[in-house]
Amino acid sequence: MQELRLDICTLRTRESPLPDGPAKVVTDAEALRMRTIVLFAHPAQRRSSINLAMASEARKLTNVSFVDLYEEYPRFEIDVDREQARLSAHDLIVFQFPTFWYSTPAILKEYQDLVLEYGFAYGPAGKKLDGKFLLVATTTGGSEHDYSSDGGNRHPFRSFLLPLEQTASLCGMRFLPPFVLHSANHIESESARGHIFAYGRLLSAVSSGDLDPASLMSRDLLTRSSIPTVVGV
Repeated sequence: MQELRLDICTLRTRESPLPDGPAKVVTDAEALRMRTIVLFAHPAQRRSSINLAMASEARKLTNVSFVDLYEEYPRFEIDVDREQARLSAHDLIVFQFPTFWYSTPAILKEYQDLVLEYGFAYGPAGKKLDGKFLLVATTTGGSEHDYSSDGGNRHPFRSFLLPLEQTASLCGMRFLPPFVLHSANHIESESARGHIFAYGRLLSAVSSGDLDPASLMSRDLLTRSSIPTVVGV
C-alpha cells in the first residue's frame, strides 16, 4: 500500500476583502478547514475497547463535533430536523462503527433511512449535502487476508462498503477511502494503538485544514501506516 506523505510547507496567504474594512489575510490552512462531525454507532460498547478509544480521541478534538447515536437515540427516535441541520452545518461527515455482518449497526441504517430523505439529500431540490465529504472509519474482526478474493469473505473489504459509497454519490458527496483496522481484537496490540492514535491525527489534520481530503480520493483504503504520525507546520 502506497505510503501517504503529508508535506506541509510555509503557508501562503491571500487577501479576503471585507465590506467595510481592511482586507483580511486568510491562510491556505484556514481556507481548507473542514467543519467535521463524527457520527458514532456501536450497540455493544461494553465489549468494545478499540472503538471506544477511537471515539475518545475524536471527543478530545475541540474543532470536531461528536455524536454517539446510540446514546442520543436509545429508542431509535431520531430527530430528523436536528440531524439534517447537523449535517448541513459540516463539511466532513464521519461514520464511525464496527463492521457487523458485513454492514453498519442498525441505528446507522435507520439514520440514513430517515435523515437522508428526498428533498434534502437527493432529488431535484435535495442538494443540501452536495460537495461534502463522507469518511467511513471502521474496524473488522477478520484479517486483511480474510477480506480478499481468496480469503474467507471472498471479496475485498471495500466491496462491502458499496451501499455507503453509492449513497454518498446519490447525495452528491465525495466518498473518501475508508479508514480501516482489520483484526481489531486486542487493544494492547501495536496495530490497535497505532490506529487509535492515527485516527485522532487524521481528524485533526483534516478539520484544521492541514490536510486536504480531496488529496486522498485516489486511494483505496487508509490505515495507520498511511497516516502521518505528526502533523504540523
